[in-house]
Order: sequence, then C-alpha cells, then structure tokens
Amino acid sequence: MAYRHFEFIEKHAWTLGILTAVMVSLGGLAEITPLFVQAHSVKPPANVKPYDPLRLAGRDVYVREGCYLCHSQMIRALRFETQRYGHFSTAEESLYDRPFQWGSKRTGPDLARVGGKYSDEWQRAHLLDPRAVVPQSNMPAYPWLATASVDGTDIAARMRTLRTLGDPYSDADIGGAAKAVQGKTDLDALVAYLQGLGIANEPQPAQTAGTSPVPIEESSP
Repeated sequence: MAYRHFEFIEKHAWTLGILTAVMVSLGGLAEITPLFVQAHSVKPPANVKPYDPLRLAGRDVYVREGCYLCHSQMIRALRFETQRYGHFSTAEESLYDRPFQWGSKRTGPDLARVGGKYSDEWQRAHLLDPRAVVPQSNMPAYPWLATASVDGTDIAARMRTLRTLGDPYSDADIGGAAKAVQGKTDLDALVAYLQGLGIANEPQPAQTAGTSPVPIEESSP
C-alpha cells in the first residue's frame, strides 16, 4: 500500500512539488526558529551602551563610505584569530548596531578591537593619506571627511528613531546631541567611532566568587 502512495507521488509532478515545498519549509523552520528565539533573548550587559552622538555620527560615516566592504568586525573564536585581534566577538556587544558590521570580507584587517590601538593623530593621518603611515596600504584616501560638518539635527533625529527601536536614549541625550557634535567634522566622528571599537563594548570575562578578573587577551600588533 505504501509503495502505491509513493508511486502516485512520483507520477504526479504537482503533488511531488507541493510535498517537497512542505518538507523544505518544515526543515527551514526547524533551523531558523531557534535562531530567532535566541536573537530576541539577547540582553545588553551593563557595560554595553548605545552610541553617543559623535560616535553614532561616525558609525554613519563608516557605513556611508563603505568601510564594511573591506573591514569586518567579527573575530571568530579561533586561536589564530584571537591571538591576532583579541577577544572573539559576541552578539551582546553588537546589540545596538543597526545594521551590525560583522561581515567576513577582509581586504583590510578586522576592526572589532581597533579602539585605542593607535592614537587619534595616527587615525586621522591614515584616513587622509593611508600610504603616509602604511606605505603598502591599498586603502583609498578620504580627504573630504576633514571639511564635511556633522549635522546635529540629523543625529538627534536618528537617535529618536533608534529609541523607537529599543535603544535607551533619554530626552536629555537627544536634546544634547546637536551640542555634542557642534563644530565636529565627519573625520572627527569617524575617528571617535573607530577609537571606541572594542573599548566601550568589549565583552567581560566570566568570574567566579573569590577569584580575580581574568584579563582579556590583547591583540598582537
């Protein structure tokens, strides 16, 4: 009897197509549903905060200029990755990234822990003329960032929008956004964003009662 059922399915393409679609859908839901549930259960640790106005502006510059096309912000939990770049990336530290900047393309190095690795002056020089500080660099220069001013009204509007999505910005945060970026250029904002990567939102090591904190492995130069 079962063979006759299979024979009917094999001889009727529309039945086979419908049943195939049903099984593929069920398999897809079985794989995707747990990921959605897990994503909605991620909560921000105490040290992970939404971007301040200047860094938020810098992040917008980073996305606008396509920096994510050559730089990932996702360190895998592999020894050779953590030895070079530092602590592996976690979902919690990117909770306020919309869209997140993880990626896998590395024409340039991963930037997840680049904050504080170089001085502000080095970052400025590198963005304005990469080969002046790294002769072998193939990164393009971004001289226009030094003359483009940050729009405080736009940043305040962005913060209001992000608050509707769950970012805990207060009225005072939004009200002070324009003043916080007053007189700042896109270059200032991008440097501030880069200098905060892996600093403000770095995951904290687990501790047990009565033990000292375990230092997070620093990235090698």
